[in-house]
Amino acid sequence: MDPILVIDDQADVRMAAIVALNQLGLQCIEAQGPEQALDIINSNTISLILLDMNFRLDTTSGDEGLRFLKQLQSLGSTIPVIVMTAWASVDVAVKAMQLGAADFVEKPWNNLRLTSVVQQQLTLKKSNHDNACLKALNLPKKTDYIANSAVMQQLLTRAKRAAKTDASILITGENGTGKSLLANYIHQHSNRCEQRYVSVNIGAIAPSLFESELFGHKKGAFTDAKEDRLGRFEIANGGTLFLDEIATLPLELQSKMLRVLESQEFEVLGSSQTQTADVRIIAATNAELAKAIEAGEFRRDLLFRLNTIELHIPPLRERPEDIIELAHHLLATHSKKYQREGMSLSASATKALTNYTWPGNVRELSHCIERAVIMSDNDNIDASDLILEQPSSDASNTATSESLPLLPLEELEKQMIQKALAQFNGNVVAAGEFLGLSKSAIYRRIDKHQLDLKEADF
Repeated sequence: MDPILVIDDQADVRMAAIVALNQLGLQCIEAQGPEQALDIINSNTISLILLDMNFRLDTTSGDEGLRFLKQLQSLGSTIPVIVMTAWASVDVAVKAMQLGAADFVEKPWNNLRLTSVVQQQLTLKKSNHDNACLKALNLPKKTDYIANSAVMQQLLTRAKRAAKTDASILITGENGTGKSLLANYIHQHSNRCEQRYVSVNIGAIAPSLFESELFGHKKGAFTDAKEDRLGRFEIANGGTLFLDEIATLPLELQSKMLRVLESQEFEVLGSSQTQTADVRIIAATNAELAKAIEAGEFRRDLLFRLNTIELHIPPLRERPEDIIELAHHLLATHSKKYQREGMSLSASATKALTNYTWPGNVRELSHCIERAVIMSDNDNIDASDLILEQPSSDASNTATSESLPLLPLEELEKQMIQKALAQFNGNVVAAGEFLGLSKSAIYRRIDKHQLDLKEADF
């Protein structure tokens, strides 16, 4: 637990409080006055403050303590404060509570009263934090990882070995290969499996919201900050943080990410207090980061922090042994979802699934099976229900340029997006991933070409 800060100008009072709190196993830091206390708060993570109300100015008004509480408010501090005064002044106690103090004790205090109030506030702080984390968290479902091919078995063996450490892991692979599923699998087999698993898609965060999303913000930190918000690092404290599409992180923000990965320290937006987060980092990308580094788009030192262990997921076409079992698993999942249990794959469907090259990998397979479950008239899915477009023959690939329609690049882009949207039944994110575009990028192109998703022929 983070230490308690005891602020009093009398050494014997500080010592008496520290002795009482040490008996509870609580660590303490001393400060002689508000100025020294602010320096300590700015450089340490404090769990609770025990604050005397009077210092050099006088001995009765409590103005110095009240001024310190106002300073904490201006800093956006959420550290619970217990004030103490040698004078049983109701007015001072009320003013302190109005400025955010959690409770008060009178000097000379009864040790039982002091320790009881401190324990109560620490328990309340932990409860509030846990409730906020649970409110912000979507826990992933525990799922089995289907992988019968030799190459995937080797990958899972490496993943399990890496999972038992706290080393950062970088997962690479094409879109739709199951990088997020592997990250979840690693967390489930790690020593942190009972702690939180938090996932964030870097590519879906607007640059202006990056700090708020990952590090949190205080109420009033910016125009739309109407209440405090926990960041992903704080929510994942003690557990695993999965950073998907890490290659899309803007260059100007990579230094901030590097800092928190190196020191585990960060500041909530709108607060000057430095916090720490004990998180295990798993990142994923479908981009070639080496090329991004050569192009000056990605920091080499950030890559070194991310890829202590690198795991590459092969595309589905390179592990055909997994296709049919994955298809059966997805069929069971989707048929249950749409209340069509008992559906099966015909021999022709099995052959078609095996022969197809799956450019969209497992995600495309999932969409294919889901569409068949919805649209098939029979419980036994046939090849025609899958609607798979087979690749062109070698003859068609060698057609002369004169036989191909010559269209402007903008029109070709528009048609490709329309075809992808049709292929994935209007699922914009899936279509974008198939085309190698982030969520924000494909929406920009849809807007540019003025495509009406409601009227599109899916």
